[in-house]
Amino acid sequence: MTRYIISFPSEAMVFPEEDLPEVARAAHAALDEIKAAGAYVFGGGLNEDVAPVRVTADGAVKDGPYPQTEGLWGGFTIVDVATRDEALMWAAKIADACRCDQEVREFQYDPES
Repeated sequence: MTRYIISFPSEAMVFPEEDLPEVARAAHAALDEIKAAGAYVFGGGLNEDVAPVRVTADGAVKDGPYPQTEGLWGGFTIVDVATRDEALMWAAKIADACRCDQEVREFQYDPES
């Protein structure tokens, strides 16, 4: 089995405010389907009210993210599936529910984790 992260930036979710309850219902239904299939590992939305920080190797805490990741806001789902096609299928269901494209990335295999 291989783990994938399916994610989107919050700016990608563009729909009328009154549609939010339906989008939330559809998103939860998609996640329920992933869970029922046994593919769900973890997911959630990043809290955009809490600023990111970086922690250095010596333990110092620095304000802000890496410069290239300043747009890393939104939601994500991690799935554990047999094939890339299965990950893409789940991403399509989430994209439909959230009304925005989803980025799919494969985690590198680590035999010790």
